[in-house]
Amino acid sequence: MTTPDFDGDTYSRQRDHARLEKQWKQVRDLMSDGLWHTLAEMSSRLGFPEASVSARLRDLRKDKFGGRVVERRYVLNGLWEYRLLPLT
Repeated sequence: MTTPDFDGDTYSRQRDHARLEKQWKQVRDLMSDGLWHTLAEMSSRLGFPEASVSARLRDLRKDKFGGRVVERRYVLNGLWEYRLLPLT
């Protein structure tokens, strides 16, 4: 299955697709455990910037990337956790 193109005014398939696809797959795989994770934890475990992890979570919610449900909950002091719900 081919990963759809990503979005953004500055997106170039030739330059960006392979990198963003790798990030998207790794974020999806990590989140598939159904547990709660912070952006900092995911960034540390995967080696991607927090902004990139956040963007890939937004991608997971888009129809063209599967329309997955990514829940979020507030922890404290501006800290949020995220989890990916299983496919139904």
